[in-house]
Amino acid sequence: MSENRSICPDWQVGQWFNTPVALSPQQLRGEVVVLHFFQMLCPGCVVHALPQAQRVHRMFGDSGARVVGIHSVFEHLDVMTPAALAAFIHEYKLTFPIGVDQPADSGLVPVTMQRYTLRGTPSLLLIDRQGCIRKHVFGRVDDLDLGFALGHLVAEQKLPAEPAASQPSLMGQSSCEGDSCPIIAPV
Repeated sequence: MSENRSICPDWQVGQWFNTPVALSPQQLRGEVVVLHFFQMLCPGCVVHALPQAQRVHRMFGDSGARVVGIHSVFEHLDVMTPAALAAFIHEYKLTFPIGVDQPADSGLVPVTMQRYTLRGTPSLLLIDRQGCIRKHVFGRVDDLDLGFALGHLVAEQKLPAEPAASQPSLMGQSSCEGDSCPIIAPV
């Protein structure tokens, strides 16, 4: 049985930091992407997820995996502004690209966070070279587990002409169907 892999949902980002150009899943196709959704007032994000993202960014640089952060604010909307985020990025010395998720027209959950049906922050998604979500974790991700999963994704061959038939996934189901990639059940 072959897999139908399609591009994951686009990011609806109003502003970017640490990158001269806006980023999208389509632009990053062909690369492994470590996507961190966070809020600057989220204790789990500040204590664990963001330092982990920065370490992965330093370790991989431009070879193997690309780290992207999405600041998705669904609480304390009045204080978590892009200006406050800029100061936060500077103080915490974050150097990977960070986008500001677009607020929703109705409701509190920002647009990109809705598209990926996330439960909250921190949330980490690993996206393979074909643009499919291969791992989705809400909450703390152990460094060794992340390293193991990243190592396997980076080792996979680059964009084959046709997906391999019955290709096993070390991190759960990975096929994408239709116009979006379904989120794999959180680990």
